[in-house]
Amino acid sequence: MSLRIPFRIAIAASALALLGACATAPQPLQGAFLPLTPEQAVAGQQLGASVRWGGRIVQTTPGPDSTCFQVVSIPLDASGRPASGSRDVAQGRFLACRSGFYDPAVFTPGREVTFVGRVQGTDKVKIGEYDYTLPRMAADVVYLWPVVNEVRVIHHDPWGPWGPWGGPWGRWSWWGW
Repeated sequence: MSLRIPFRIAIAASALALLGACATAPQPLQGAFLPLTPEQAVAGQQLGASVRWGGRIVQTTPGPDSTCFQVVSIPLDASGRPASGSRDVAQGRFLACRSGFYDPAVFTPGREVTFVGRVQGTDKVKIGEYDYTLPRMAADVVYLWPVVNEVRVIHHDPWGPWGPWGGPWGRWSWWGW
């Protein structure tokens, strides 16, 4: 009897540890960041603020020394990934630039990405015919998330809950003839 209680506590603690691990951000995305959205960064000009932003890539532009990403910002979940339920909840756009070459064939439009860095200022860009001011981030981390292929499984039981006769009002009932 006395061994059962510690064993149960150990099982419960293990389960909590596993659940906690599921919600943990990957090591490069961990840290303390200001809860600042790109929209707020444009309005407030909080230069140098440490932020973690993510979303869907719109455009990847390699330059001679660095690569800049234009991203539609999406709220992040506990792991730092753009939240799947928030695909239509945009928080504006931002530019994230990082030294080095990042291949536009890999960092394609629509891919989910998370950046860690500092707010560096703003840039004016044209989106269609509209002049748009985007916050610019000097990225220390570029984290490209793996593509998640959702598979919907639909189970069809030909016997159904009532068997092959279809229940009281189904195929073999008196008014189904």
